[in-house]
Amino acid sequence: MAKQSALRREGAHNQALETVEGRQPEAGALDLDRLIHERVRLGIVSSLAVNGSLSFTDLRDLLGITDGNLSAHARKLEDAGYVVCTKSNEGRASKTEYRLTPTGRSELERYLSHMEAIIQATRTQDEG
Repeated sequence: MAKQSALRREGAHNQALETVEGRQPEAGALDLDRLIHERVRLGIVSSLAVNGSLSFTDLRDLLGITDGNLSAHARKLEDAGYVVCTKSNEGRASKTEYRLTPTGRSELERYLSHMEAIIQATRTQDEG
């Protein structure tokens, strides 16, 4: 139900773009990976792409977010197969480690390429 509502809002937004700008929006701009596009999740996958793997604490501190926020966003990425979470024990303390999966890496690359294309198209239109 919420997904259908979001799709209706997106469709209305696209129609508003056409009306305001008098032209069809770029098709590519509307196909962004919504899972990665969210700020915290983009931070997670980007951090893991650069660092290989990070502990829960290191990732939380690097992004400056709360435990609950990291847990919720990491779970969505994990459910999609973009991130893998490994839990282990070091003495009496448990350790949670996150790593980007091959799928997560390819989806991040696709997302970045998509964003680069949008930026280039915008710059080209501004020059024209």
